[in-house]
Amino acid sequence: MSLQQALVLAGLAWLVFELIRGRHAPATVFGSIALVFVVVDFISVKDSLAQFTNEGLVTVVVLLLLSVVLDKSRLLERAAEALLRGGYRWALAKLYAATALYSAFLNNTAVVASLLGPLKQSRLHPPSRLLLPMCYAASLGGILTLVGTSTNLLMNSLMVGRGLPPLHIFDLFPVGILIVVGCAATMLLTYPRILKAMPPADEAPTGYFLEATVTPGSPLVGRTVEAGGLRRLSHLFLTEIVRDGRVIAPVEPDEALQAGDLLVFTGDITRLDLLTQIDGLKTHGQHYQLPLDNLVEVVVAANSTLARRTIKEVDFRSQFDAAVVAVRRGSERLAGPIANVPLEVGDTLVLVVGKDFDKRNNLSRNFVIVSRHEVQKFIDPRKGQIAMAGFVAVIALSAFGVVGFLKGLMVLLALFLLFGFARVADLRRNMPYGLIVIIASALIISEVMIRTGVAGILAGALMAGASDHGPYAALAVILVVTWILTELMSNNAAAALAFPVAMGVAEHLSLSPAPFVMAVLYGASCSFVTPYGYQTNLMVMSPGRYTLGDFARAGLPVSLVFIAIALAAIPVFFPFA
Repeated sequence: MSLQQALVLAGLAWLVFELIRGRHAPATVFGSIALVFVVVDFISVKDSLAQFTNEGLVTVVVLLLLSVVLDKSRLLERAAEALLRGGYRWALAKLYAATALYSAFLNNTAVVASLLGPLKQSRLHPPSRLLLPMCYAASLGGILTLVGTSTNLLMNSLMVGRGLPPLHIFDLFPVGILIVVGCAATMLLTYPRILKAMPPADEAPTGYFLEATVTPGSPLVGRTVEAGGLRRLSHLFLTEIVRDGRVIAPVEPDEALQAGDLLVFTGDITRLDLLTQIDGLKTHGQHYQLPLDNLVEVVVAANSTLARRTIKEVDFRSQFDAAVVAVRRGSERLAGPIANVPLEVGDTLVLVVGKDFDKRNNLSRNFVIVSRHEVQKFIDPRKGQIAMAGFVAVIALSAFGVVGFLKGLMVLLALFLLFGFARVADLRRNMPYGLIVIIASALIISEVMIRTGVAGILAGALMAGASDHGPYAALAVILVVTWILTELMSNNAAAALAFPVAMGVAEHLSLSPAPFVMAVLYGASCSFVTPYGYQTNLMVMSPGRYTLGDFARAGLPVSLVFIAIALAAIPVFFPFA
């Protein structure tokens, strides 16, 4: 072994150690190792910079920027209630199928985030019996298409970088659908016994109170709170009704609504869209015809003229070209209409603002601007439908070879910007800088491993004894090693580390690299046994009140079925020869 190879191996060992330890962000770890390799001339600056223009990497970036718009659709959220009707197994089957299908084309983190609220609030089945299978379904749906997860796109980038044919959008589907169906059957057979019904986790209130008025002629008039759907809002809770100056609290489900009722909600201020979708409800911003897509959070300043005066008294709309939609005063419980509450120094207000808000010269005297929030979903549901239709059209045109996938995505992104579905500031704020660094650095590290022969050394060590049992044994080793790495670190990190070794194994055995690369791709999505391998697992852990034991009991059967099906199916659709 040469000194150069020893240094590369030492760098890889440190990389694995730091990723497992988890004290530094994966982007920092990957970027540091890649930079060291460039500095010591294991790869030229020119070749390393070329990795940042890899077509697969550009596709990842454009797709994730598009997801900023696509995630604003409420299609899956609206379907959640219908999915949960019926017995537990039937509800689980519907939820699994819908989540997997959605995750095949959209970011699975966004899918889990969209369903988290409705499932936590479900009265049909305990959240502890829904959240974990939903989370697993989102991960499994990602292996159905090229765009299902960033890991698939990372692997495509690595393949393109090594001169292999790029993957097409549905190349992963044959193996993926077999795994998805097999894991679904496993869940339906075992989860009614494995997953226990637990009371939902208590969540601390946000302290913000939002208001909406029941308009005259509203379909809500005369209906109860329950019948009007106001008890089932997934991110907002109806705390009181103000009627003719009288506060009704707590609000009973059979309380009949009247025209002019002021409904006070507490919860996530960025889900203001939930109130705007209810026919016959009007928020403050709608009263004043202000755009509701973006919110500004401010604190009443020490020398503000608003102190000890109500919003109604100061004519807030005229003074600031804004309307107050939510207010918070520490842990104090405010009661009654927001407009009638005397403001105090230190109160936090959430505003919907007009075009002239930032131009007003009285802002700095009255407010300290804390942050700007973006409403999570489209206020106008038609925008979500149009955005989703455009994305489906690009996928269809790409699948039939009419237009290149990356070109189609870039045109769609330009149209979203042109028609106001997204703003440059939104895209800048959501630019996946960390993922860009990981993918580009992984490409550099992979290139160094192959050029220096380290990939071959690792492949030989990994295959010691396994090659005597044929290519299936070698494939099993790659698949299982990638799975174990994925449970210990992020799936992107596991894929980046295992890819050059898979290439080395293929070269060592003089076989096509396709099945071994696919073993890495599928193995990197098999993260079910621990909550730490993938961020969606962590997202459901607290709301579902899951323990490490729950993940092990629920995840191990799914993982074993996943590995068994992948091992049998990969050589059929990606032959060794």
